[in-house]
Amino acid sequence: MKRKPERGGRNTAATDGRNTAIPEGGRNTAAAPPLQWFPGHMAKTRRLMQEHLSLVDGVVELRDARAPESSANPELPKWTGEKPRILLLNKRDLAEADATRAWAQRLRAQGAHVLICDCKTGKGLQDFLPTVKKALAPVIEKNASKGMPGKPLRLMVVGIPNTGKSSFINRMAKQSKAAAADRPGVTRRLTWFSLGKINGIPLELLDTPGVLWPKLEDQAAAQRLAFLGSIRDEVMDTEHLACLLLRFLQEGYTDRLRERYTLTDTGGEPYNLLAAIGKGRGMLLPGGETDTLRAANALLDDFRGGKLGSITLERA
Repeated sequence: MKRKPERGGRNTAATDGRNTAIPEGGRNTAAAPPLQWFPGHMAKTRRLMQEHLSLVDGVVELRDARAPESSANPELPKWTGEKPRILLLNKRDLAEADATRAWAQRLRAQGAHVLICDCKTGKGLQDFLPTVKKALAPVIEKNASKGMPGKPLRLMVVGIPNTGKSSFINRMAKQSKAAAADRPGVTRRLTWFSLGKINGIPLELLDTPGVLWPKLEDQAAAQRLAFLGSIRDEVMDTEHLACLLLRFLQEGYTDRLRERYTLTDTGGEPYNLLAAIGKGRGMLLPGGETDTLRAANALLDDFRGGKLGSITLERA
């Protein structure tokens, strides 16, 4: 018998780190635990990144345009210090354009160099090299004053898992040099890549594995990251996560649910809606019971792949 979230209040995001219950009707079980994801390789990567920061002139940070705040590593400013940072709001086609522009405006007002892009298709990346030239102008000038006008410019590429770092490097290098996949944890080591030259100056990128911070204390942000696939599904209760996503979609995207899953009623408890999605798709277990785990995986895949349309999880 599959576990279902227990009956509870409307809350979809606990921010104090305690267990979260999703409202629903039906069988009683315990709520899923808070979302946490910090395997051993991430601790090692954090150390390596900090050690290599002394070798680079600036940092390229990728964030998911659907959640520009939640997908920002809060530890990064402390690590990078005064080094120039270029922010790429990636996967722009999966986010709402107006919301992404508002985020870019807000981040630029804070002094950041921001590009709205899609690293798989290359949209928006035509402005990357000019932005690098602008962001690293003080470095270029300093090198020239020291008699090293041709000294290579080096940038570290950082971001949480599944934000598209490898896709970005492959697009810029114009060939598949870095491992890329729509799941977190593919890149596991630090690797240098050459991107040619900017006004005769060599440009090199240091690819790094996606890293989360040790403790996801803000469960609302943790849930958004889980929706995006930045936390491995294997460490979570998939049905619980799908119910959280459905609750969010019920608050502003019911038209997407009706269209995608041919539903006439998108209200009520999220688990019952999940069961309706599974039943409508013929996802049945032996005996005729709806396979809600399969339905949950289908819902998450549809959201992550943009099959529910452009959706932004948080507003500027």
